[in-house]
Amino acid sequence: MANGKGEEVKLLGAWASPYVARVKLALHLKGVSYEYMEEDLTNKSELLLRSNPIRKMVPVLIHGGKPICESQVIVQYIDEAFPSVGPALLPVDPHERAVARFWATYVDDKVLPPWGMLLRAKTDEVEERAEWMRQTIAAVDALEEGVRECSKSKGLLGGDDVGYLDVLLGGMVPWVYATEKISGHNFFGASKAPLLAAWMERFAELDAAKAVFQDVDSLVEYAGTVLSGTAVSN
Repeated sequence: MANGKGEEVKLLGAWASPYVARVKLALHLKGVSYEYMEEDLTNKSELLLRSNPIRKMVPVLIHGGKPICESQVIVQYIDEAFPSVGPALLPVDPHERAVARFWATYVDDKVLPPWGMLLRAKTDEVEERAEWMRQTIAAVDALEEGVRECSKSKGLLGGDDVGYLDVLLGGMVPWVYATEKISGHNFFGASKAPLLAAWMERFAELDAAKAVFQDVDSLVEYAGTVLSGTAVSN
């Protein structure tokens, strides 16, 4: 499928991946038309292997025949490559842009790794699960302060409009609900992370979120049958 300039845009992804959801959110928010191609990550396509030979992972955006890898990089690329369509995702102010990028990196480095390990841990691995839970809660506590800094008491992390950090966190929202069904714990619960909880409710009501978000029950089933394997996206 081509964008306004006639350049073909394709997205290689895996339906359950929160990282792929980020890219879908950015494309929907910017109003960029694209072709989505679901990957079988147990039998990766030649296109994926050729497009991301280093990591061999999704998501991969292919724009005009040129691949872009890593979800954070892809979202920034979409914002820069399509400046005339949809809202700007990254702040114009250099300091605000740096802050948004800092917290985005924090999410990927400190929040998602222990959370993912918790979901993959077996029920009888009590000590391991307790440690991953502790690390996830600590990371979310710190992220709550990041929400305070970036939102400036407004509804979204980009202020009045959806921004870069909204998109990066937004891809996680269905997994927040899925984790609650799996473990009974909501890391973005109002009692412990009221700013994150309020943000999540607002973000989930966006048209782009409704168009992109995975079915939570399907994610729960996926977690029980597939997630015990190796991480598949970035």
